[in-house]
Amino acid sequence: MTHQPATSEAVGGIGRRLAGHRLLWPSLILFALLLGNLAFHHDFFSVRVREGHLYGSLIDILQFGAPLTLVALGMTLVIATRGIDLSVGSTVAIAGAVACGHLSTAARPGSVATVLTAVALALGVALVLGLANGFLVSGLGVQPIVATLILMVAGRGVAQLITHGQIVTVTSGPYKMIGGGYWLTFPFAVLLATVLIALTAVLTRRSALGMLIESIGGNPTAGRLVGIRAGGLLALVYVFSALCAAIAGLMISSNVSSADGNNAGLWIELDAILAVVVGGTALTGGRFSLGGTVLGALIIQTLSTTVYTLGIPPETTLVFKAFVVIVVCLVQSPAFRAKAARRRRTTTPRSHTTAGAAPRQQEVRA
Repeated sequence: MTHQPATSEAVGGIGRRLAGHRLLWPSLILFALLLGNLAFHHDFFSVRVREGHLYGSLIDILQFGAPLTLVALGMTLVIATRGIDLSVGSTVAIAGAVACGHLSTAARPGSVATVLTAVALALGVALVLGLANGFLVSGLGVQPIVATLILMVAGRGVAQLITHGQIVTVTSGPYKMIGGGYWLTFPFAVLLATVLIALTAVLTRRSALGMLIESIGGNPTAGRLVGIRAGGLLALVYVFSALCAAIAGLMISSNVSSADGNNAGLWIELDAILAVVVGGTALTGGRFSLGGTVLGALIIQTLSTTVYTLGIPPETTLVFKAFVVIVVCLVQSPAFRAKAARRRRTTTPRSHTTAGAAPRQQEVRA
C-alpha cells in the first residue's frame, strides 16, 4: 500500500513528459490521418511484394514524400538560424534541368559514368546557388526572405533557359534508379533520404554544430559575444539547403524521366515550410527538431494521398490541405490547448451553480 502513491506519481510523471514531448502531436496527427484513410480503404495498410519490390499505399507515401522530406530537412536548419529559403523550388527545377540536359546530349546516357557526371554537375550548380544565398544573407546583410526571393524568381527562368522552354526527356536506367528505382526491395529514394537524415542528425546532435546553429537563431547577440562566427555558419546552412533541394530535384526528374523547368518543384518551398512548422520548429529560430520535420513532411504527403484517395476535386485540394494544416497547428499549439482547457474549466462550474440555484430559490419562496 505504501508503494501505490509513489507508483502513481511515477506514472503521472511519465505521462506529463510524454504529453509535453514535441513529437507527440505530430505523431498522433499522422496516425489519425492514416486511420482515416484506412476507414475508406481497408487495404490501405497492406504492403505487397511484387517482382521483388515492395508496393502499397504506405510505400507510396514514403517514396513520393522523400523529395519533400529532403527539402524540409535543409529548410529546418535555415529556419533554426531565424532565416527562410524561398529558392528551394527553383533549385529543384535547375538541378533536374542540368542533369537531364547533360544526359539528353550525352553519347551514352545509360552509362553510370555519364549519370554520375550529370549528378555532379547538378550538385555543383546547387553549391553555387547556396553560396550566392549565403553571401547575400551573411555577407551583405540582405534579409533572408528578400535574398532567397531573388533566386526564387530568377531561378525558375534559369531552369527554363536550360531546357529551352521544353520538357527534356531522358532514357537512362541508372538515372531512373535515383527516384524511381528499388534496392533491397525498398525504394532507393527512401533509402537515400534515410541516409541523409541520419548523417544530418549525427552532425547536428553528436557535435557542437547543432548547438551553434541554434545559438545563431536563438540569441545572436550572445553568440557574437562568445565568439561564434555567424557568417560562415549562415552560408553553410544555405548551401546545405540548396544541396538538399538539388537531390530532391534529381529524385523528381528521375522518377518521371524528364525535366520540366516550369513545373518541377513548384510551391515545394511552401510545403517544406509547413512541414517544418507542423514538426514543431518555430519560425522565430532557435531550437529545431529533425524528427518533427520528417513527421511533418509525412503528414503533408499523407494529406496529398488522402486527397486522391477520397476523390476530392482537384480545384479544392489546396483548400482542403490548408484547412487540415490550420487544424494541425491549432491542436499542437500549447497556448491554444491551454486556452481551450481554461474555457472548459470556467464553463463547467457555472453550469453546476446555475442548475443548483433554482431549487434553493424555490426553498426560500416556500
